[in-house]
Amino acid sequence: MQIAQLFTRKTPQVVGLDISSTAVKILELSRSGNRYRVEAYAVEPLPPNSVVEKNITDVEAVGEAVRRAVKRAGSRCRNAAVAVAGSSVITKVVPMPNSLSDDEMNSQIELEADQYVPYPLEEVSLDFEVLGPSETNPETVDVLLAACRTETVDMRTAAVESGGLEAKVVDVEAYATENAYQLMLDQVPDQGVEKTVAVIDVGATMTTLNVLHDMKLIYTREQVFGGKQLTEEIMRRYGLSYEEAGMAKRQGGLPENYEPEVLEPFKEAMCQQVSRSLQFFFSSSQYNSVDQILLAGGSASIIGIAELIQERLGVDTAIANPFASMSLSSRVKPQALSNDAPALLIACGLALRSFD
Repeated sequence: MQIAQLFTRKTPQVVGLDISSTAVKILELSRSGNRYRVEAYAVEPLPPNSVVEKNITDVEAVGEAVRRAVKRAGSRCRNAAVAVAGSSVITKVVPMPNSLSDDEMNSQIELEADQYVPYPLEEVSLDFEVLGPSETNPETVDVLLAACRTETVDMRTAAVESGGLEAKVVDVEAYATENAYQLMLDQVPDQGVEKTVAVIDVGATMTTLNVLHDMKLIYTREQVFGGKQLTEEIMRRYGLSYEEAGMAKRQGGLPENYEPEVLEPFKEAMCQQVSRSLQFFFSSSQYNSVDQILLAGGSASIIGIAELIQERLGVDTAIANPFASMSLSSRVKPQALSNDAPALLIACGLALRSFD
């Protein structure tokens, strides 16, 4: 006899909401069978310094941008999945006896957490996920423990609520990226089986390297570097405001010395940054090469950057596009989505939480 599972923890339909340093990105997906469809999305710029290095400093300003993004996307969904930056989360894989019930596991995790978390536990939000049986001991399961300062989580949820949505899921950016990566396996050698792939997300102020081996996240690291440096150089060189410089960077129309004197040096700096991120990974793991680089983030849209990185590093490099095999609703413009795709990786991973 099969018992109807009425009480499983099912995530409601959510929109993926990625709050980065310079923009709010919202994405709604639907699924029919195993095909996904992009129902709605929008990218809404944030006022300068309302988010600094992934920390929200102005809840109201971010809330306003969320409200505008929801309106522009035309999404009716009022539940959101958001993420906190990997640098604000402590994760640890802890072995636990496989005989524990959920409640016993909860109590045990709280006891164990004290030795892994360097903050007072009353200031921390904890979550855990059972990964599966331990390879070393059949009596135990590996449990992933994640801890984040409660104030970091509260700032995210407050901004979401101020924008008229409800935060149903708070995830970690690296796991959202891992989620979206599963949609890009057609773009990866051998569909990712036994392959080591570096997903490098070059945002406005931060570059995040996530390395996946055999489709599992094995390494993540953030460094301060991003497209904002290019925007600031355009401002300085051509006497433009921050907004004007950002527009010119995307739409063109700059003097002809822009490419050789401003853009090329930035592309070289980006190559060096990618190389340096990978060196950190090699020096702290048993790996000394990757099979492919997937470029994500706003700076991945720079013409010719993938080819340059491939040439300099000798590693096959492609632009990340999690929407390559999705259908689009009539209100989504294919060209706009294609341009924004590399910057929507985290939003996509979060939107997939609807289907957990």
